[in-house]
Amino acid sequence: MNAEPKFISRQTVDARRFYLDLDPPTDAGLAVVCGGVERVHPNYYIDRKTFPYFGVELVAEGSGTVWLNDQEHSLSPGTAFAYGPSVPHRIRNDSAIGMRKYYLDFVGTESVSLLSSSGLLSGRPVVLQSIIEVAELWDSIAREAIHHSAISIKICPLLTRILLLKVQQRTVSEGDRITEGFRTYDKVRKYIEERFLEISTIEDVAEACGISATHVSRLFKRYSDTSASLVLRRKRMHFAAQLLIEDRLMVREVAERLGFADQFQFSRAFKQIHGIAPSKLKLDDYR
Repeated sequence: MNAEPKFISRQTVDARRFYLDLDPPTDAGLAVVCGGVERVHPNYYIDRKTFPYFGVELVAEGSGTVWLNDQEHSLSPGTAFAYGPSVPHRIRNDSAIGMRKYYLDFVGTESVSLLSSSGLLSGRPVVLQSIIEVAELWDSIAREAIHHSAISIKICPLLTRILLLKVQQRTVSEGDRITEGFRTYDKVRKYIEERFLEISTIEDVAEACGISATHVSRLFKRYSDTSASLVLRRKRMHFAAQLLIEDRLMVREVAERLGFADQFQFSRAFKQIHGIAPSKLKLDDYR
């Protein structure tokens, strides 16, 4: 596709998107339009009075704020929310490095009832106890959509129904007590989000949070779709890319800023995350 649809935000630094049917049938029970996963820009801000489809989003990393019908809600890893043609909404990133979030857009006569059953039309976000199971379903929809066949057009709505059921299953209800494990995980994740420039290992994080590195590993395996060490490395390397692109710092200067022993060690770490050496990074390579 040469041009992104107008409703797709350009305020991203990295994204994997799919487009299944941008002109879906109006009489379908459920039809998937598009979706994907994106890393938003630190200054990301969306303000929509309306939207052509129903949309569901899941925050995987970072923090932000969403306003649904002018009601303000905090966003953090594991938070999911929805909006539609009649739901004004604003979304703002609050992280030093932009949120990483999944999104899925769809239409159909059954959309409202499916979203209501999942708890996503309550006018506020829901908190999921396990991100990985829901994220895996998002990835399954994306894999099917890439085929863009008559069969994939039928499979994607079925997977979307399962995804919404999984959201319902994994939502922490207001009447239930959020597990101590999830509270600890949330504390550790927020510490990484906020202090990633001051720490270089998960042992540092564990010590600061008063738990063992093994406990940190178990928490992320249960509640996240990635490891704590990878979250930390991504945070540091995405910030490094921002310094190289926006502040135009030299590789040596960025390595020093992040506390690396030398620029070669930094370059190796950078390439593991971004796939290219920092010396070859250009603005067009990182959008």
